[in-house]
Amino acid sequence: MFAPEHPQIACSQLRKRFVNKGEMLTAYEDISFQVQPSEFVCILGPSGCGKTTLLRTIAGLEAPSAGEMLVRAVQADKIPEIGMVFQEQGLFPWMTVYNNLAFILENNPNFSRREIPGLVNEFLTRVGLEKFAGYYPHQLSGGMKQRVSIARGFVTRPEILLMDEPFVFLDFQTRLHLHALLLSLWQSYQKTVVFVTHDIEEAVLLADKVIVMTARPGKIKEIIDINLERPRDIFAIRHSQAFLDYIQSITELLKEEMQLTEIE
Repeated sequence: MFAPEHPQIACSQLRKRFVNKGEMLTAYEDISFQVQPSEFVCILGPSGCGKTTLLRTIAGLEAPSAGEMLVRAVQADKIPEIGMVFQEQGLFPWMTVYNNLAFILENNPNFSRREIPGLVNEFLTRVGLEKFAGYYPHQLSGGMKQRVSIARGFVTRPEILLMDEPFVFLDFQTRLHLHALLLSLWQSYQKTVVFVTHDIEEAVLLADKVIVMTARPGKIKEIIDINLERPRDIFAIRHSQAFLDYIQSITELLKEEMQLTEIE
C-alpha cells in the first residue's frame, strides 16, 4: 500500500512480458519506485533493458503484465494529460512551427481558442523560436526541431512530462544547450519529469534521482539521489568533483550490465 500522501507516480512490482515470434520475453520485472511532485527523475540503463517500455507504461500507452502503476493515485490509463517528448520530433511537416503547437491546444478541451495564441507565443519565446513561428519543420535544424517538441510537451501545462531520449541524435554542443533549456523550463513550471536515457553524464546533469536498470530483463539495480545544487549551471558543474564522483559510481554500476549486453 502507498502512503496517504500520494506521490505523483508510484510503481509497485511491475512486470511486462510479450510474445515475439512465439517466444515469451520479459521486458522488465520487479520494478518498484516513486516519483514525487516536481521531481526530475532519469531512468538509465543499457540498450534493450525495457526503459522505453516502462515509460510507455507510465504514460498509460501499455498495460503492465503484473503489478500496479498509479499516477496521482489513479490508474495510469485513466490519466489523459501527460506530456511526451520522443527521440523523433514527430512534427507535422505541413504545419508551421506555430501551428504545430496550436494544433495540440485546439484538440484539448481544457483550452479555449482565446487562450491559444498567448500560450503558443509564451512557449515559443521560452524556447527561443518566436522569430521562427512561420517556418516549417524542413526549414529548421535538428536542435530547433527538438526545441519545438519540448515547447509542445510543455504547452498544455501537463503535471507530468515523459521524455524518451529526446537528445540522442543531437551533437554534443546542441545537447548541452537543450539540457540548459530543459532545466530552465522545469525550474519555471515545476513539472514532474521522467526522462529515459542511456547517457550517464546526461542523467547526472539533469536529475534529482537516477534509477539505474540492469540488462534485460530490466530490473532496478540501484536508485541514486543526485545531491547537486539547484539551479544547476550545467557548464560549470561538469567539472565539479561531486559530479565526477557520481559519473564514476554509476559507471561502475553499469559496467557489468554493459558487458552482458555486448555478450547478447
